[in-house]
Amino acid sequence: MAEVSQSKAAAVAATEEVVVGKVALTPTDEVVKQLDVAPAPEVVKGPKKVALLSALAAEAAAEAEEKRACGAEKEAAEKAASVFQAVSFKEESSLVADLEDHEKKALDEMKQLVRAALASGEFSSAPPPPAASVAKEAKLEEPPASTLVEAPPKPATETPAPPSRQAEDNEAPEQQSAADKNTVTANEDGAKTLEAIEETVVSVAATPPPEEAMAPVAAEEEAEKTDAAAAASAAKEVLIWGIPLLVDERSDTVLIKFLRARDFKAKEAMAMLKNAVLWREEFGIEALLSEDLGVPELERAVFMHGADRAGHPVCYNVYGELQSKGLYPLAFADEKKKKRFLRWRIQFLEKGIRNLLDFTPGGISTMVQVADLKNSTGPAKELRHAFALLQDNYPEFVAKQIFINVPWWYLAFNRMMSPFFTQRTRSKFVFARPSNTAETLSKYIAPELVPVRYGGLSKENDPDFTSSDAVTEITIRPSMRQAIEIQVTEKCLLVWELRVLGWEVTYGAEFVPRSENGYTVIVQKERKLVAADEPVLKGSFKIGEAGKIVLTVHNSASKRKKLLYRYKIKSSAEST
Repeated sequence: MAEVSQSKAAAVAATEEVVVGKVALTPTDEVVKQLDVAPAPEVVKGPKKVALLSALAAEAAAEAEEKRACGAEKEAAEKAASVFQAVSFKEESSLVADLEDHEKKALDEMKQLVRAALASGEFSSAPPPPAASVAKEAKLEEPPASTLVEAPPKPATETPAPPSRQAEDNEAPEQQSAADKNTVTANEDGAKTLEAIEETVVSVAATPPPEEAMAPVAAEEEAEKTDAAAAASAAKEVLIWGIPLLVDERSDTVLIKFLRARDFKAKEAMAMLKNAVLWREEFGIEALLSEDLGVPELERAVFMHGADRAGHPVCYNVYGELQSKGLYPLAFADEKKKKRFLRWRIQFLEKGIRNLLDFTPGGISTMVQVADLKNSTGPAKELRHAFALLQDNYPEFVAKQIFINVPWWYLAFNRMMSPFFTQRTRSKFVFARPSNTAETLSKYIAPELVPVRYGGLSKENDPDFTSSDAVTEITIRPSMRQAIEIQVTEKCLLVWELRVLGWEVTYGAEFVPRSENGYTVIVQKERKLVAADEPVLKGSFKIGEAGKIVLTVHNSASKRKKLLYRYKIKSSAEST
């Protein structure tokens, strides 16, 4: 663009006789030049005009291309902003046989690192020194046994102290003859004394150590064996989520989670695993499982309910409840309550993992997290620490993260949360606006397992239906009347329930007997149902002859409606 502008400036400088009026693009993307000539300019002829027109054409083409690029980029951005549902993410297998070669190699390397860490006690925050090592160090400080040999005993006859020189001079004349007489005797006695001393020293050095001296050595060896067995036993007792490391094939599933969280970099995954184990020890996870925190009200904000279509347990997180006047003071009023809420949330997740997930190869070891952002200004700042802990110590436990009832700030929320999640985790995110929350959930979770508040038919303490009673889904086009026929061949009590998301339809029910002489019975006169009505409509009819129940739903709106219904035929004995 800059080169074209320079060419244009040069051309205008060379001739001032051409005035550019405007440059536009025809529908066929061809450049059309329209020159508005001044009242008295001379028309440029020859090569200068050709060069100028070429430059103008190139500039116009470049501007058109830039506009098209900007338009395409804007359109793509708008499309990306309007699409709240991510591309379906296929969960990887937990089977070792399904791993790629470099992933298997990383798993083997991590197993070796774990094995070495278990042997050296690296999974304990403050490992006590082995008893055998302490004993060895104590022994090294003591002098060797051979240096403690006692001095030989003195002979029975003591040799008198030598007299002083003066005494010797005075007594020399008198004792000269006696000394001469006793020379032989003294020499013989000295020789005998030396022989006695040599025999004593040789006897002490050659005597083997007694059994009492051997006892510490044997005790030391026995202690080493005991410590080694205890260390091996302790290594087997390193647990995470109730799974012992390197004991059975479930351990592979645990290690694969950490490897996937670190892109199969064995050393980084090992560091993450070690930190997680040490954090669990410091946090007191095992003791926390049996602790009564006394806040059952928090189950309104976080609860497990059903499973998705692939069998993953579903956990609902209702942030609006946490920020309500009733629960916020209970959870975040002061530091003590904040810590209690954090412990409760970790306890809740830990129990869900142990009770609902299967770590055997090929089992379901992840869950679906549903975050309800209705009446919420976003996850409270008090939850950020909890998010960080969950990300660092519970990797790859999310099969799908579905955000529902997403308000306008959902993009900012996603941007804020992105640093806490890996790329793989971010690819699992799904966003749904309030208008299509129920439809989005039904793509991943069967309606009979979706709570009524989120567009399904699942409710607690229902005397007629359970989660095992399947729901039929029908899409009703605008201005269409949908009839549902339920055939009955004997006396019974027929119970049904249905709902249309958002209602704004007309509903009616009747019984048509099979006999030609029978009379049609109006069970429910047609009436208009609006959004303010009960979300689920339940009906029943005691049938005394063969026939059919016909449920009619008329969609008079200008957009499609989704109809959910199910029914159950109870015997005549149950109906009495």
